[in-house]
Formats: sequence, C-alpha cells, structure tokens
Amino acid sequence: MVPLPPFRRPARPGPARRPARALVLSAGLLLATAAPASATVDDHATTGYDPGEVVVRYAPDAPADRRSAARRATGTIAGPGVAPDTAVVRIRDGETVAETIAELERSGAVASATPNWEARIAAFIPNDPGRARVPGGWQALQWNLLAGAGVDAPPAWDATIRAGRGGGRGVTVAVLDTGVAYANRGRFRRSPDLSRYRFARGHDFVDRDRHPLDDNGHGTHVASTIAESAHNGIGVTGIAYGATVMPVRVLNENGVGKSAGIAAGIRFAARRGADVINLSFEFDRRVRTTDIPEIIDALRYARRRGALTVAAAGNTGVSRIAFPARADDVMSVGATTEHGCQADYSNRGSDLDIVAPGGGNDAELPAEADRCRPTEPSGRDIYQMTFDGSVRRFGLPGGYTGTSMAAPHVSGVAALVIASRVLGRRPSPKALEAHLEATATDLGRAGRDGRYGAGRVNAAAATASG
Repeated sequence: MVPLPPFRRPARPGPARRPARALVLSAGLLLATAAPASATVDDHATTGYDPGEVVVRYAPDAPADRRSAARRATGTIAGPGVAPDTAVVRIRDGETVAETIAELERSGAVASATPNWEARIAAFIPNDPGRARVPGGWQALQWNLLAGAGVDAPPAWDATIRAGRGGGRGVTVAVLDTGVAYANRGRFRRSPDLSRYRFARGHDFVDRDRHPLDDNGHGTHVASTIAESAHNGIGVTGIAYGATVMPVRVLNENGVGKSAGIAAGIRFAARRGADVINLSFEFDRRVRTTDIPEIIDALRYARRRGALTVAAAGNTGVSRIAFPARADDVMSVGATTEHGCQADYSNRGSDLDIVAPGGGNDAELPAEADRCRPTEPSGRDIYQMTFDGSVRRFGLPGGYTGTSMAAPHVSGVAALVIASRVLGRRPSPKALEAHLEATATDLGRAGRDGRYGAGRVNAAAATASG
C-alpha cells in the first residue's frame, strides 16, 4: 500500500496570523468580475508615464530667455536634454501632466509637449485574482511561482509564447494520483479553473474504469500546480497553464494505492504519449528495488518511450529518498520553503536530484541561518484550486505542503522547457533532466549536495535561449 506523503502540517507556534478569507467557488457558479485596481497603486503603473515630467519640443525660433520664461510661468524647471530644441522639464507646482502640457502649449515658446511615456519589460502576467479579487492578485498568494524563493515562471511563460506554445501548449503531463476533477459526472464536478479542452484520455486503475475522477483533492491540487488555467479571471494560475493533463487514478479516496495498479498506470501514461509523468506519492521507507520489480520495469518502459518521470522524494525527513523517486529512471524532487530553506519534512540523500517549493516549516540548519529560521512562524503553503469541503465545492484551501507539492513544480517547468524548444523538438528524458539540473539555482553549500540536489528548479533559466 502507498500512503500519500503527509501534506497538511501544523505550523510551528508563533505569533497568531489573521487567516485570509478563503475564496470559495461552487461548481457551475460564475466568479464575480474582478474589482478595479486600487487607487493606491503606483501612478506610473496606472498612467503609463512619469507623473512629474513632460517632454518639450521648443519652437526653433524661441530664444533661451523665452524658454526660461515659459518654464517659470508653468511651474516647471529644466531637466535633461534629449535632442536639439527638445528636453525634459520637471513639474514643481503640483499640477498634473495634462494641466502642465496645456499651459506649455499656450506659452508660445513650445511647439509640442507630451508625457514622458514609460516602456516596460514585456512579461505575461495573468489576470487571475487569487484571494485579492483584483487582476493579477495571484501574485500575492503564489510566492512559489515568482522569483526569489519560487521557480520564476513569468519569463518562462514569455519564452513559450515567443515559441508559439504559450504555457506549455502541445505538451502532455500525466498526473498519477487520486484522480483529477476534470469532468462533470454524477456527484463529481469539474474544477472551474481546469479547462475541459486540455485533458487527454485517462484511466482509473483503482475502480478499473475510464473515469479517473478525484474524490480526495490531492490529485486536483497537483494537476492544478502543473496546469491550472491562466488569464481567465478565476482563482490562481498553473506553471504550464497551456499543457494537456492526462489524469490517471492510482490512489484511492484515502490517498492509498497498490504497486500493481501504479505500475499499470505508469505504462498506460507512457504508452499513450505522455511527455512527463508526475508521481506525488511515496512507498514505505523499508521498500527496496527488489520489492517493487513491476514498478521498476514500468519506469524503465516509460524512459524508453521518451517520458520524463518526476517523483516526490518523501516527507519523513530522513536521510533516504523514498521509492519511486529513488529509482534510477526517475527525477527525485525535495521541497523548499518560502524562506528558500530545505523544508523540515523533506527527505534528503545522495539520490536527491533537485528541489522545488513545497511550503511549510524550515529545517534546522545552523550553517544556513540567514534563511533557515525554524523557530519563527513557518512560510506559506502552496495554493491551487481544489476541493474545499466536498467534490462539488472548490476554493484555495490552505494546508497543502510537502514534496507532493514540490514535484509538480518540476513537472510543470519540464513542460515549459519542452514547449520552448530550447532543447529541440523532442528532448530525451536524459537531456531534459540534465538541463533542469544545470539551470537550477544552487542552494546550500556550493555544488550538488544531499539537501538540495542540484538546486531549486528555475523556470526562467531553463527556458532562456542561448
């Protein structure tokens, strides 16, 4: 039997934090339209130009004294020159850019006056509201997708958009788990933030049918980390939001599965063309290679078929990676926290390949005291849309931490790498794994180590061309 890694862990004692109001959705209900941005947002972001400057083209026949008089009369002072007869003036009387432009153009010394417009780095930032209920509000909740302690997904999204396969479009990721809320069937409802058009045919190896629907929530959370919809004004976003999910149910409603069903699920996913296979579960620490030959054979088969298999390293905090992550043909994933530290529950050892955000409490590592603070309140959890109380009700519940949450970050980034074509049209699992490790952000002591493997997966670096 395969128990799920524990993923709802209590925070360490610390100052009480006011719980954020949960965003709860009922299947079939339309989300309220996102509210307009607050008036406190930086003026530069809302206007697109500097609110304290104007670009002036002086009339060629206006002498220097008339230009100076025009500036005095309009409450502006001279700024840097741009070209002959063109310069920036700075507003000093508190008036708006529009008011100042009108005054300058009436002065007789100015041929034209325009705002000092600002260009910005092009980046795709989805409008998903998170709990903030404002466009882009997911950024306040999903620390794990941003730069810093996260995987830095936005530049990778740009890379896939430039390649014509935005968000991993054209890549299939198999999620072997408790199932996925992918369809409305009987008592089950599809997650409102998983597109019904981005699912490949799956299978249920627990109930032995063609309907791998989730009745736990774990599998839907994992699938949402990989491929939750983006820029639709609902919930939060997934890493490879354009990828196709193949739901394969190998764990029951209690998060327990049998090795024979798991092996069959791996073979099913590989045979049906999955590019990446995600395994967010672990076997008991006593299990050895010789105890699960059917799974070892299935993993080899998936590798030969060209699928990268990614698995959770385990949540018992021991110096041994759990199977199946420990197998030779699998990329094993440990967990880090919002502080960038190894998570206290994350297994470690020489078989660890890479780490990714899993949330929760910091490990006690005196040598890394600058970011590992186990006596302070823990960092935040991993938030994705999944069940909130029943299979018909969805929200952004807290409590999801673990290497189960870390593994789908790597699967999602792998999908972006494949879509970006930085490794060619169809990179081998070996090439993909090596690239993810080579572009990871090194943590802990320099170089590969047993706590962080090659480092934290970095989507931006992994999809950068050249």
